[in-house]
Amino acid sequence: MNKRHSKHQLGPSTCSGFSLMELMIAVAIVGIVSTIAYPSYQSYIVDSTRSVAQSDLMAFAGQLERHKLANFSYAGAGINASDTGSPAVFSGHSPASEAASSKAYNLTIDSLSLGGAAYRIKAQPVIESQGALYYYSDGRKGWDQNGDGSLSAAEFCWRC
Repeated sequence: MNKRHSKHQLGPSTCSGFSLMELMIAVAIVGIVSTIAYPSYQSYIVDSTRSVAQSDLMAFAGQLERHKLANFSYAGAGINASDTGSPAVFSGHSPASEAASSKAYNLTIDSLSLGGAAYRIKAQPVIESQGALYYYSDGRKGWDQNGDGSLSAAEFCWRC
């Protein structure tokens, strides 16, 4: 019988697989990569939900402008014809294109001034650490980046 074709060869083992050391190295590499990637992923999620909220605030402002054209005032655009609170003219949550159970922000008419001639609308995050977004009838935009409930001069932007 030829030694090349023999089933019972002597010599090095032909078993294949991972050694414990190789497995530990692979697990360590996966751990390091996930430790680096997870914060970036979380940051991406926050940025994307904030962008959707900004878009929804702009659409909300458009609905308020339509309300003003029909009623000559922003007054009464809230639920039960109120001036502030949840809107009746737009979805009360963001993303407005999804179900309320998936909301990341609550949209409200924060204040009316000048006898209903000016407004401030707000996107309050469900997760408080993100900071509220504001849009004013005169076009100003604000992001309460530090979450203190007021806007400083440096916070009158959405990409501060």
